[in-house]
Amino acid sequence: MRTRLATPADLPALRTLIPESVRALSTTFYTEPVIESAIQYIFGVDTTLIADGTYFVAESASVICGCGGWSKRRTLFGGDQHKPAEDPLLDPRTDAARIRAFFVAPTFARRGIGALLMQTCETAAFNAGFRELELMATLPGVPLYLAFGFRETEHVEHLLPNGVRIPFVRMHRTLISTA
Repeated sequence: MRTRLATPADLPALRTLIPESVRALSTTFYTEPVIESAIQYIFGVDTTLIADGTYFVAESASVICGCGGWSKRRTLFGGDQHKPAEDPLLDPRTDAARIRAFFVAPTFARRGIGALLMQTCETAAFNAGFRELELMATLPGVPLYLAFGFRETEHVEHLLPNGVRIPFVRMHRTLISTA
C-alpha cells in the first residue's frame, strides 16, 4: 500500500470510488435518502485539492483503494458541486488546515487506509506550517478521527437543497509533531 498525490487522470476512478464508499460504508449511520442526497449535493471530488497538490490516493497494486486530503483553503467540506465561488487561502499562523474528503473503497475497508492517508495529510500540513487541523466528519468517520486525537467541537445538521438534513461532527486537533 502506498500513497501519492492525486492527479486529474485519477478523476474517473475517484468519481466511481466516492459514491461506492458512501453507499457501502454509511448505511448503519445514514438512511438511503440521506446517502443519495449527500452524494448528489456534497460528497464528490474537490478538484481544487488536486490542483493545490493536497489530495492523495492510496493504491494497492496500482488500484486506487482510498483517497483523502488536507487543504490550505477556507472550505471545510464538500466536492465541486458544493463549493463556494471563492475559496481563500488560510494563514497557517492563525488558521487550522482542513482535513478533507476521506473515502475508502468498500473492499479495502478497515485495512488501515484511512490511517495511512491521515498520516500523509498530517505530515504535509505540518510541513506547510500548520499546527492546527479542523474537519467536518461524517458519522462513519468520527471513530477514525477520534483515534487520531481529534476532539468533537460541534454537532451540525446540514440542510441540503432538496430539504434532506445530514448530521456531521465538526472536529479539531492540534499538531504537535508529525512523528
